[in-house]
Amino acid sequence: MSKKRDYYEILGLPRDASDEDIKKSYRKLAMKHHPDRNPDDKSAEGKFKEAKEAYEMLSEPDKRRAYDAYGHAGVSQNAGGGSEQGFGGFSEAFGDIFGDIFGGGRGGRQGGGSQVYRGADLRYNLDITLEQAARGTETKIRIPTLEECDTCNGSGAKKGTSAKTCHTCGGVGQVRMQQGFFSVQQACPTCKGTGKYIPDPCTVCTGTGRIKKHKTLSVKIPSGVDDGDRIRLAGEGETGVNGGPAGDLYVVVQLKEHSVFQRNGADLHCEMPISFSIAALGGEISIPTLDGEAKIKIPAETQSGQTFRLRGKGIKPIRQTSAGDLMCHVVVETPVRLTDRQKELLRELEEINKNDGDKHNPRAKGFMDKVKEFFAG
Repeated sequence: MSKKRDYYEILGLPRDASDEDIKKSYRKLAMKHHPDRNPDDKSAEGKFKEAKEAYEMLSEPDKRRAYDAYGHAGVSQNAGGGSEQGFGGFSEAFGDIFGDIFGGGRGGRQGGGSQVYRGADLRYNLDITLEQAARGTETKIRIPTLEECDTCNGSGAKKGTSAKTCHTCGGVGQVRMQQGFFSVQQACPTCKGTGKYIPDPCTVCTGTGRIKKHKTLSVKIPSGVDDGDRIRLAGEGETGVNGGPAGDLYVVVQLKEHSVFQRNGADLHCEMPISFSIAALGGEISIPTLDGEAKIKIPAETQSGQTFRLRGKGIKPIRQTSAGDLMCHVVVETPVRLTDRQKELLRELEEINKNDGDKHNPRAKGFMDKVKEFFAG
């Protein structure tokens, strides 16, 4: 039997070569001598196996220390692995070098077996009233979800049977696809990355290991939430696959339209109709707030659209220390269904205003002046 050549000599490297030098040298020799690239060169297979064996020994720290100390005798139990296993395909030769790029580590088999997946996150739109948003509340929701099948305990296999190792990927869950001189690792198309297949599926979940169910959850809504705010319920999403962690449930707050108030951040807005006489003469009116009624004074000669601010009568948002304001926009209401007496009094008022309109209707006078200037220009 011929004497084995020195591994460093095979790779053309000194004994103090770095791991990176060893990898580069092996890559160069593998590219040069691989039988797939040299079908007519009978000596290429031997040179390739020799380079592969040298690389496998020197790329492992423990094996390299043993070889440096005792030579081939120190690794005799491991030597020859490359030739015994054969040279494989071209992509296999480079699996050790490029495994960190295409996934899977050396040989693409790290973490082999069934793939574990986190369950999907779920979203639930929760409609609440403005009062509930302002004060906070607790409510129950019923949501659809995927949970572990009780019949097969999530295995997907019929009771009394079990899943089998996938014959395509050998249970790894990954396969290598040839891309020219390189290989790309991806999920096995047969087992979808699980590493197993189910010959006799569970009749309840049809082999998926999960079934659709509904569950009822209690949700605490903090005071001050606004439209679009999300409340996260950790682990209340879909059940994971192959023992993976469950996803989360996100409860998205949606405010119902209110009959009186409109919310703008911390502030509330409302329109308050007032009579013609209150607007002209002034007076006191009651307006609604989230805490009950409040009184505001309407000064004489108030115009429609004028805003009155009630400080601290809005909403205190979650991330603020003080409440907003209530903005009351008064609207002067034109009376309807007038009696004859009311009509008579209004005509009398109109006649009085005509005789001294500039004094009693300054806005109308100013507007008409602008109109005259426009047409004159």
